[in-house]
Amino acid sequence: MLARAIYNTGIRLYRAGVGLAAMGGKKKASLWLNGRQHWRSRMQQAGIGRHPLIWVHAASLGEFEQGRPVLEELRRQYPGYKILLTFFSPSGYEVRKDYPGADYVCYLPLDTYRNARDFIDIARPALAIFIKYEFWYHFLTELYTRKIPVLLVSGIFREGQIFFKGYGGMFRRLLQQLTHIFVQNEASLRLLQGIGIQTASISGDTRFDRVAALLTEQVSLPLMEQFAGGHRLLVAGSTWPEDEQLLASWWQQADRQGMKLVIAPHEIHESHIRQIQSLFPTAVTWSALKAGAAPSDVLVIDNIGMLTALYRYAYIAYVGGGFGKDGIHNLLEPAVYRKPVIIGPEYSKYFEAVELVALKGALAVSGLTNLDDYMKRLLNEPAFYEKTASVAGNYVMDNKGATGKILQYIQENRFLSRE
Repeated sequence: MLARAIYNTGIRLYRAGVGLAAMGGKKKASLWLNGRQHWRSRMQQAGIGRHPLIWVHAASLGEFEQGRPVLEELRRQYPGYKILLTFFSPSGYEVRKDYPGADYVCYLPLDTYRNARDFIDIARPALAIFIKYEFWYHFLTELYTRKIPVLLVSGIFREGQIFFKGYGGMFRRLLQQLTHIFVQNEASLRLLQGIGIQTASISGDTRFDRVAALLTEQVSLPLMEQFAGGHRLLVAGSTWPEDEQLLASWWQQADRQGMKLVIAPHEIHESHIRQIQSLFPTAVTWSALKAGAAPSDVLVIDNIGMLTALYRYAYIAYVGGGFGKDGIHNLLEPAVYRKPVIIGPEYSKYFEAVELVALKGALAVSGLTNLDDYMKRLLNEPAFYEKTASVAGNYVMDNKGATGKILQYIQENRFLSRE
C-alpha cells in the first residue's frame, strides 16, 4: 500500500531528523531519544500490564491538561484499573513524569508496526483514550485489530486536514476504526459526517472542566506574592518573540501606573531568556529571584509548569502565540480566574477564542496602538475591567460538562468493570 509505505518512510525520516538534532546539541531531541531507550524492558520492569489497565495518550503538556479531567474521573470511578499515561513530546513527559494521578508515565514509542505490536502486548489495555489528536497509524490499527475500544476526546477538525483531502484515505480509515470520537463543536461533527463517520458526537471541550477545577486547587506562590508587593500584575503566558517585542514596545512608552510584568515564555532555552532580558534590561529571572536576587518590575519565568498558578496573581493576562502561524495558546486558564485576556490577531482556528472575543471577554490586538488603547481602558475604567473579567469567567463556567458525557458513554458501553 503506497500510502502506508510513504507514512513509514516519513516515520523513519523523522527519527533520523531527531537523531541529527540530538547530535547537534538540541536538548529536547536528546530527551526524546533517551526517554525511549530500552522502553520494552522498562515497561516490563515497572509491572505494566500485570493488572487491568487504561491507557491515556497525550501529545504534550497542553493535551494532557485538556484530558486530565477524564483521566482523574476514570481513576476515581474505576479504582480496579491502573492508569498508563504516555506522551509523545518531552515538553509533556518531563513536566508530568511524576504525576501522581497515573500509575505509570512513559514516552510513546515511535509508531512502527513492531513497536505498536510489542507495546500493546506488554500493556494489554482494556481501553485506550487519545486526547484531541495524535493519529498514529500502527498503534491505532493494532488496537482495532485486537478489538480494544479506542476513544478520541476533545477532538477538533478543520477542512484543511488530511482526512478531508482526496489523498487522505488511509487516515479516514483510521477515524473509522475509532470506537467513538468526542468532538468539541458542531463544525467538527459536520466534517466527520461528511466523510461517513457516524461514530461521533459533540461533548464539548474537556479543557473547560480542567480549568474550572483550578479554582478548587490550593496553590500558593509566596515568592510571586513578594514580587508583586501589592502592585497590579500583567502576566504574559506562553509568549513568542513577536509577543515579547510588542510587550516591550508598550512597556517602554506606556503609563504603567506602577504595574509589574511577568513573562512566562513558551520556550525557556537559555538564548531565548537572554533575548527577553535584552528587551527588558531590568528583568530578573525566577531562578535568580529564588536565589536572592533583588526584585525588579519585570520577572521572567525560566521553568515550565507554573503558568496556571501564575494567572491567579494577574490583574490582566496576555496569552501569547497570536502573532504566529500556529495561533494562540490556552486563554481559558486566565479566563477562569475572571481576568481580562489580551490575545494577538491569529485566533480564528480556536473556537473558544472566537466566541470569547465576540462576547468581549477576550480582547484581540493587532499591534501597539490597540494594545495601548485596551490597557488604558482596563487600567482606568473599572466598569470596563469588571465587565470584561466577568464575561471571561462566566464563559468558562457555562461550558463545563464534557467529562461527564464521556464517562457516561464509557459506563453505558461497559468497556470497564467496576468489580
